[in-house]
Amino acid sequence: MEGLPPVDFRGDLNEEQYAAVTSPRGPALVLAGAGSGKTRTLTYRVAWLLHQGARPWDILLLTFTNKAAKEMLERVEDLTGVPRGQFWGGTFHSIGQRILRANAAAAGRSPDFTIIDQKESEQLYSEIIKSEDGAFIKDKTNPKAPVILDAYSHARNTLRPTEEVMTERLDWMKGGPEKLLRFCNLYEEAKRARNLCDFDDLLSLWLRVLESDPAALAHYRRRFRHILVDEFQDTNRLQSRIIDLLADEHQVMAVGDDAQCIYTWRGADWENIVSFPQRHPGTVIHTIDTNYRSTPEILAFANEILRHRPKVEGFDRRLRAVRRSGAMPIVFTVGDTSQQAKLVGRRILQLHHEGQALADMQVLYRAHYQSLELQMELNALGVPFVITSGHKFFDLAHVKDVLAHLRFIHNPLDRVALSRLLCLLPKVGPASAEKIITAAMAAEASQGRGWVRALRADSVLRKVPESAKSDFTDLALTLEDMLEGVETARAKPAPSAPAPDLFEASRENAAERVARTPAETVRVCVEGWYGTHMRTLFPDWKDREQDLQGLVGFASKFEDVGDLVAQVALLNGEASDKKAEPEEDMLRLTTIHQSKGLEFPVVFLLGAADGLLPLTRAIEDGDVEEERRLFYVACTRAMNSLQIFSPRFAVSGEGYRPLDPCRFIEEMSPDCYELADYAHRRL
Repeated sequence: MEGLPPVDFRGDLNEEQYAAVTSPRGPALVLAGAGSGKTRTLTYRVAWLLHQGARPWDILLLTFTNKAAKEMLERVEDLTGVPRGQFWGGTFHSIGQRILRANAAAAGRSPDFTIIDQKESEQLYSEIIKSEDGAFIKDKTNPKAPVILDAYSHARNTLRPTEEVMTERLDWMKGGPEKLLRFCNLYEEAKRARNLCDFDDLLSLWLRVLESDPAALAHYRRRFRHILVDEFQDTNRLQSRIIDLLADEHQVMAVGDDAQCIYTWRGADWENIVSFPQRHPGTVIHTIDTNYRSTPEILAFANEILRHRPKVEGFDRRLRAVRRSGAMPIVFTVGDTSQQAKLVGRRILQLHHEGQALADMQVLYRAHYQSLELQMELNALGVPFVITSGHKFFDLAHVKDVLAHLRFIHNPLDRVALSRLLCLLPKVGPASAEKIITAAMAAEASQGRGWVRALRADSVLRKVPESAKSDFTDLALTLEDMLEGVETARAKPAPSAPAPDLFEASRENAAERVARTPAETVRVCVEGWYGTHMRTLFPDWKDREQDLQGLVGFASKFEDVGDLVAQVALLNGEASDKKAEPEEDMLRLTTIHQSKGLEFPVVFLLGAADGLLPLTRAIEDGDVEEERRLFYVACTRAMNSLQIFSPRFAVSGEGYRPLDPCRFIEEMSPDCYELADYAHRRL
């Protein structure tokens, strides 16, 4: 392309980057390690192609976020002067909708189709269920539209048979998937009739166009002479199939890191990147392993993590450092998760007093609930912090629902808590909830047995919509069971025998059991009506179940439900509640998933123990290798200091749950870290 400013490719890039950027036309796989300058490599690749005569519209750049696409194209414009609008660059979904509007007929739509969001998809699906089989909706044990749609979406994005995925993911549902398949077919017909596309259609219909319209496929193969795909390890089978079809001449460069594939639960397929050379014969593999982020000691630790993963030919990796030596990573062995919180708090204060800014320190953990004890400790120490991984734990909808149960049985005059619970029921909104509450007030005044027991009065039940009566009765029974335990706890000491595991007891057994501690009270709640409600309503109910297990452990620290409720209010209302401003010096807390792509001078990693990282569920399901990749991602966020904490016990509703040492650390050479044993020390 003429008129481009000169670019010093040789001077601006290291040898590994230069080799990838100047790779000849043909299939190429760039394995870009953590902190190795992946974005820089992609940016310069686009500039190189332009200097070799490619036109901007010959290049298709696919990313996973609009932010990444915008950043890359802005850099290309700064480097070459070519306006970013001349390129075909963006997310898979944004490029898909452009192609669908130009080929709408082949996709079964007209060009002015409307894209509906997740909520609108769920509303449409619910309409279909209601019109096709009203009894299905009324059966409270059946999954709701969001749960079914989530399984359907997974099937579409992984190119697996819908029936197979439905059977696998909804194995708790009564009956087979035949009825769900009928709903899905009607959903597709409704979208086609109304000229609608959901987000999955932007990919699945794009694939349909390429597979069913030879002229369209030939056009885009000619049009996109150079295809660049960022974060290729995160592609699902549907996205990978689209790329394979477009790259008929193998004019594709895939950039990614197989060691950072951590989204298989969203459909990402690790096999896409490792099988790329087989699908594209003649692939040249470039490795970019020079790391500009971390010290040699941290990289030696990260390399040890990779050394023990299953071997794949051509994918051996070893990060190389350019920075000077620093401190060795430290693995702290602690007695339990409470001691872990105290030690982390002490280490943070120590570094801060030595001049390290709080904003330069990051606490990472596998799951939200694993940070609860640390949050309490930080509040006690007066350390300001912000949680950057979405909602705070106690702001999560399912956690707030369980807390509303606790608030109401502790203080039956808490109408806000009761209204929240009532609005969880079918066909009950704020107005209906207020009518039920007013009826309960009148029943309590006449019976004198308390608000909780007044809920089951006939006069109250008459105010409940017919479709909600069954759920309402179960909710009222659960609240009575919880109240009975609270009242008993005030009169009798707690039993010494451990209670059954969360969610394992049947609802009937839960109704018979008397809860005596706050932890057991939480357990009665989630084993009662709310457990069934959560499973049918939330696609990620297993993750939410895990959160509630964490809530049981948190509740075990209290002897009274009132103290538990008060502490939660304080945790939500103190320093951790505000958002961090750019100029504020605040500690950051986040999940490992949310930390990907970021870097921090100091990293504290919580819960490096079997059962926490890797999670128990991952061990049981055979997903340990993804947990290893998560561990690798967490450790490679650290620039100067990596401090890992390995508890021997987790505090749970049953007391102390033993944890095995983290298998990823156990298999590593002890020469790559310092071991500090605090398990028998008092803090």
